[in-house]
Amino acid sequence: MDAQTQLELEAAAFRRLRDHLADRTDVQNIDMMNLSGFCRNCLSRWYQEAANERGIEMSKDEGREAFYGMPFNEWRAKHQRDATDAQKAAFEVSHKDAI
Repeated sequence: MDAQTQLELEAAAFRRLRDHLADRTDVQNIDMMNLSGFCRNCLSRWYQEAANERGIEMSKDEGREAFYGMPFNEWRAKHQRDATDAQKAAFEVSHKDAI
């Protein structure tokens, strides 16, 4: 496989992941963090960092809006629920070295 085709496939997979997560608003970021160690915010930050590394100025908020498809505060108001005590406890266990 040539490099351009690989790049296009990787980009397509990323877009599909982004769109899948946009459709699955029932899946909370804390659950993603507890299970996989990353969430939508991580993906938006990686997107922002990739832009910045290429000389494209992008703020944290701009990166989040690019990933979430709307301002983060709007997404949070529509879809994010307060974390339960169980979710918080699981986060502490799964990220004990990072806290």
